[in-house]
Amino acid sequence: MTSLMLKEARAAAQAVAAQFTQNTAIYAELGAKLRAQPPRSVVTIARGSSDHASAYFAYLVMAQLGKLVTSLPMSLITLYRSPIEAAEVLAVAVSQSGQSPDLIGPMRYLRDGGATTVAMVNDPVSPLAEASEWVLPLVAGPEKSVAATKSFIASLTASAALVAHWANDQPMLAALVKLPEQLALASVQDWSAAFSILGNADRIMVLGRGWSHSIAMEAALKFKETCAIQAEAFSSAEVEHGPMALVEEGYPILIFATRGPAQEGLIATAREMRARGARVLLAAPPDVAERDLTLFIADLPALDPILAIQSFYPMVEAVARLRGFDPDVPRHLSKVTKTH
Repeated sequence: MTSLMLKEARAAAQAVAAQFTQNTAIYAELGAKLRAQPPRSVVTIARGSSDHASAYFAYLVMAQLGKLVTSLPMSLITLYRSPIEAAEVLAVAVSQSGQSPDLIGPMRYLRDGGATTVAMVNDPVSPLAEASEWVLPLVAGPEKSVAATKSFIASLTASAALVAHWANDQPMLAALVKLPEQLALASVQDWSAAFSILGNADRIMVLGRGWSHSIAMEAALKFKETCAIQAEAFSSAEVEHGPMALVEEGYPILIFATRGPAQEGLIATAREMRARGARVLLAAPPDVAERDLTLFIADLPALDPILAIQSFYPMVEAVARLRGFDPDVPRHLSKVTKTH
């Protein structure tokens, strides 16, 4: 039986191609506005998988454009009524449904205070879209499985496209054109080597760093949602500041060693964890001989995390079924969550 989760995950390439076709003009227009009127700072507003996508957006903005980015604790506005200054701020909300009050309220507040507000949302007529000045539709189409997959990937590509247009980064714009074809290839990578480690695991640590940290967080969430595995995500730079004490003989660890300045350290961490007895799954590109799982690569390293999470989704869906769970219906969860 093929789950909705697997079908939707493998539909990401088609969704991203449609997103780029539909949104090119608005990306260019918004990018030009941000170059002409640069914000002094940026805030992101999101929860769950969308917050992980926001972390990827934040890393790209800070690395490419030098703007500080803060993940806004929405309760500062919705509960504490804090007088947040919004002038000259770029506020970016990311959501699949656009229905949650604790995203909508802060966007209205910030827009009223003079912020430039942008909604990356799969439902372009949702309340979140209506509350925002700019709407970047994710164009992921209907997503019925509770675990977000193609909408998360569409959030990552929307983030990369916005940053590329804002920075007028021609190499990244050219690399994005090839991403749909690369996503299709990444979706059928064979990660079955993970099954023997994850089939009976009750816990796992997931590591990344830099632009791969966001997908480590997303992978940990999916392990919890679909497989009932207690999963924690860390930057590899933080793992020695306490989490290392958890590692014992047989402890499972998944490491996303995507290309870039952090890769060497991630590979070194994999070696160290193996020496401590951990059962390491090192996800790395083909040129890393000691990899356990192969990562498909994009035309630019900054886009590699998008392909990495694409390969991860079919694997975690298979692990869920191997463990006797229905990946489309995680226990205690619903597709749309409305928090205040």
